[in-house]
Amino acid sequence: MTTLTETSVAGNDDRRDNNRNNQNTTARKLMVALDVDGTLVDHDGHMSVPVREAAQDVVAAGHHVTIATGRSLNATLPIIEHIGIENGYAVCSNGGVTLRLDSSLSDGYEIVHKATFDPGPALRALRKRLPSAKYALEDEDGNFLSTERFQDASFGVEAIGVDFQTMLEATAVRVVVFSSENTPEEFNTAIRHIGLAGVTYSVGWTAWLDIAAAGVTKASALEHLRGRLSIEAHHTVAVGDGRNDIEMLTWAARGVAMGQAPEEVIAAANEVTHSVFDDGAAHVLRSLLL
Repeated sequence: MTTLTETSVAGNDDRRDNNRNNQNTTARKLMVALDVDGTLVDHDGHMSVPVREAAQDVVAAGHHVTIATGRSLNATLPIIEHIGIENGYAVCSNGGVTLRLDSSLSDGYEIVHKATFDPGPALRALRKRLPSAKYALEDEDGNFLSTERFQDASFGVEAIGVDFQTMLEATAVRVVVFSSENTPEEFNTAIRHIGLAGVTYSVGWTAWLDIAAAGVTKASALEHLRGRLSIEAHHTVAVGDGRNDIEMLTWAARGVAMGQAPEEVIAAANEVTHSVFDDGAAHVLRSLLL
């Protein structure tokens, strides 16, 4: 009887230790938000072996790796597959679309949130100020409508050429404006002069403008997911390089700017890693495994 009692107590102790270890492991899980273009891949869309392997290792370690990108859904899925995320979440279209990833689903994902808006007022104001710019719009069904056959890899689908009036009447998830005739500085000046209201926007590396619904950013979508995943705020990490990453880097407890990022992006971050050409994201990801 004594032996059985001692074994039982030892077994209980072992179970308590295992439970404690499991709780500690769970507590150490991080939510890691990763931008794509300029962070995971270079400007030619190439992901280096060190970056891919580091991302795969962080996924394998059980951290909540979340792609957070301006890319639309179809342009995001190859990145998700490339780094081996089978279950979790992804944020597309600068926060406009959130996916739940689940390998058991027929498509491997489902859309759990989509933020739409009326693009008319912003488009009219922009067209008046930037008449020669190219315009594209991601509608609520995932189609891309565009003027002048405007096409970009971040769309993920072939854009459908339409007249401007058709775009005005659509319901948008994302609007993209590009001007080859302006510098980013001139583009910024024009947008400030317009005073866009009722939307959220960010200017890219070139004269490129992304517009989303009011209050919608990568950070707003990530914060919603953080609550869903019950991740404590101090267990969040974000890596990015663009102006559309500023809110995300500020949101994260550890916000890391890529080495080639503009000054205002670096100013929003807690630290700076190497550039995308020197596998900066890999250095950050490896640090999470120490």
